[in-house]
Amino acid sequence: MRRLFIIRKDLHLTAGKLAAMVGHCAEAYWMNKLKNSINWEHAKYDESTRYITIAVSENEMEKYVNDIFTKTICEAKNLNDLMKVVSKAEELGLKLGEDFGFIDDCCKTELTPEFVDENGVGRVRVGVWFKPLDDEISKSLSKKYQLYKG
Repeated sequence: MRRLFIIRKDLHLTAGKLAAMVGHCAEAYWMNKLKNSINWEHAKYDESTRYITIAVSENEMEKYVNDIFTKTICEAKNLNDLMKVVSKAEELGLKLGEDFGFIDDCCKTELTPEFVDENGVGRVRVGVWFKPLDDEISKSLSKKYQLYKG
């Protein structure tokens, strides 16, 4: 299994910005899984250990969590090229917000907004993240993209 990230090359991200964006997405996937797994009214909270139980599929646990945390970062030429992987993902039955999502930046440092979100914040669509996927699915999504080069 692997985590796949497709990032726009035309934005000319610095190495630090690229690392931060991918780090945010990798962390956000697990934090959203934690948040969405908990029934806060009936959370299984153990006072003695202070642990909360979360739901992780057996496949994800065995092939990703208990194995190697493989991540692949590919480059898209521009926004149009990036959106092709979204279409491909949907063709494969993957769901936006669950199996993959957009990497948007709120443009506080080095990027310029390209759109305004529902909260009135200027953003730019930097890339797309994917949940841990079987290698065959990951390869079918990334085969038209090359590895990201700085």
